[in-house]
Amino acid sequence: MTTALITGASSGIGRSAAIELARRGSGVILTYDKNKDGADETIVQIEKLGGKAVALPLSVGDSSTFPGFRSSVADALRANWEAESLDFLVNNAGFGGGAAFQDTTEEFFDELMRVLLKGPYFLTQTLLPLIADGGAIVNTTSHSALDVGVEAGFSAYATMKGGVLVLTRYLAKELAPRGIRVNSVAPGPTRTRLGGDAFAKYPELIEPLASRTALGRIGEPDDIGRMIAVLLSGDSAWVTGQNLEVSGGFKL
Repeated sequence: MTTALITGASSGIGRSAAIELARRGSGVILTYDKNKDGADETIVQIEKLGGKAVALPLSVGDSSTFPGFRSSVADALRANWEAESLDFLVNNAGFGGGAAFQDTTEEFFDELMRVLLKGPYFLTQTLLPLIADGGAIVNTTSHSALDVGVEAGFSAYATMKGGVLVLTRYLAKELAPRGIRVNSVAPGPTRTRLGGDAFAKYPELIEPLASRTALGRIGEPDDIGRMIAVLLSGDSAWVTGQNLEVSGGFKL
């Protein structure tokens, strides 16, 4: 059995990826920050499929906790799957938000950096001894970091996600001697809880975005979660260092 760690899997894309990986036979360690109830619901859905999952708390924006978290992951692997290593890592946890360039504060910029860029960078570094040779990593980036995705008001957020794009390529290069593949997915507008659950609060935002999407709707978490699972699987064994836009043709 393979084992996977997915950060930020209490809802949205992370939950979908966790469920899809469990459906494909992986044992799953998922993380949550404040939404423990959501993490528990993810576990319930995985168990309904006959899978096994455990949830661990993690604040991706606080790198001082990472060594202790690695120990918790190692304990969970041994206790639940008699395993010593992870096969898959999905760096997905994060939050969204925007501000005009002239209104972006250092505090907001630094918070985005800690969670969206520094967190995945040093969490991956910390967990690297636990990742099996021949394993795979997928990072969640954003359509906003692509050349075609530029929208006013997201300079800080997109800068961090652009950093993750670059990090993906460098990790693919540096981890290749161990046979570890590293790729990323760039979702377009997707119905998640990002932005304070914006689509639920402001449903009027959906139609304008759907009208700019070639396939005529906004994304659902499962659209992204399934692609993450594909990139981790053996079907993508010859794919590394790539960023895959998963947007239904947004702005095509």
